[in-house]
Amino acid sequence: MIKMDNINMFKKMIEESSNIVFFGGAGVSTESNIPDFRSEAGLYKTKNNFSYPPEIMLSHSFFMKHTEDFFDFYKTKMIYNDAKPNDAHKALAELERRGKLKAVITQNIDGLHQIAGSKNVLELHGSVLRNYCMKCNKSFDLDYVMNSKGLTPICDECGGIVKPDVVLYEEGLDMNTLNSAVRHIQQADMLIVGGTSLVVYPAAGLIEYFNENKLVLINKASTPYDSQADLVINESIGKVLREATSI
Repeated sequence: MIKMDNINMFKKMIEESSNIVFFGGAGVSTESNIPDFRSEAGLYKTKNNFSYPPEIMLSHSFFMKHTEDFFDFYKTKMIYNDAKPNDAHKALAELERRGKLKAVITQNIDGLHQIAGSKNVLELHGSVLRNYCMKCNKSFDLDYVMNSKGLTPICDECGGIVKPDVVLYEEGLDMNTLNSAVRHIQQADMLIVGGTSLVVYPAAGLIEYFNENKLVLINKASTPYDSQADLVINESIGKVLREATSI
């Protein structure tokens, strides 16, 4: 049961704010049945039939050297076509519609925030919904990748390899997206952080750019930043946001 005192305080903070930013991680998508990486039920700890650990297969060097194996893993373990936005996605989209929420900053690559209706979404790690030819830069949707004849999708224009627009290990974040995220957080009068353990950098370091006194952390487990927060709620993010926004 969620403590109503926490919900009431959260609601009051939202009412008093006009420039809210949300920063979210894998815990936002787990409630849409997309597994995270590091929990006990996550991708890194569950058994699979692949020859390499997931963190190796999701690296740039593995993609370049073992492209077929990469796509075998990627299509099997990283794509969840049936996933639907949950209450967290819907509540954030509603806050944006009300003019309260100015940006969603996400570490997720599933595109569920946009499907729920959010407009200003900054995807730090890219999106499975966007794909591009490494040779001619032609864009492709997810269906093209998933329905390719072989495991590796090939560009229908030039024959180049079509790569998902996601940030792999050994690759840097897009600096335009990162700088935009920093600006939004610096300008925010309220920062809601949800579904992230705040241990993966550089993304976790974004919280340091928030300068106001309405920092809310919503996560089932504690984080290294709990002591800095004005409100900590260790509950399901979907339930908390649904209660706070009355969607």
